[in-house]
Amino acid sequence: MTTMTTLETLAAGELGTSNVRSWLIDNIIPLVLLAVALLLLWLGGGKGDNAGVMRRLAGVVIALAIIGLAVSGAGVNVGQWIAGLFTG
Repeated sequence: MTTMTTLETLAAGELGTSNVRSWLIDNIIPLVLLAVALLLLWLGGGKGDNAGVMRRLAGVVIALAIIGLAVSGAGVNVGQWIAGLFTG
């Protein structure tokens, strides 16, 4: 009987992905950033290739900016601004 009650309760509510999205933003992205930072230090730091590390770091910063635009929803505003440059 409790299974049916649980199913009815779940069916009455709306399903969404907001909790999954917030969990990914709060947990996975910082872990990936930490892994990338450690990988950059490990690959370039031991060999003295500081220029190579900085090139990779610039790529990571650009990727983070793109992720930030996608996660915050500001990409729509940037797209409208760019379209406004061409359409007047």
